[in-house]
Amino acid sequence: MFCEKCGKLLKNQGGSFICTSCGWVKGGQIGAKMQITDKRKEKEIVIVEDVNALRTLPTIAVKCPNCGNGEAFWWLRQLRSADESEVRFFRCTNSKCNHTWREYD
Repeated sequence: MFCEKCGKLLKNQGGSFICTSCGWVKGGQIGAKMQITDKRKEKEIVIVEDVNALRTLPTIAVKCPNCGNGEAFWWLRQLRSADESEVRFFRCTNSKCNHTWREYD
């Protein structure tokens, strides 16, 4: 949270948030406690399911490993840490196949 007066980062003290620069105080909720967790939550991988949304994706000439079709829709997702490359997803344009696969760098 940030100070509404000067914009600095607020510090938590005794359930309230205090600006160390200008002294502004934002009261916390009664009984509210901060929780520190060390577990990282993985985000779900969103795969496009709406056929109409697929038609707006770019296509590329690539062979489908499932049916052998020569064209697929593609999109990029950042699944790992920011210093690693994105993952390329492909979905076969053959409406009977619709196989989805990914490629890593």
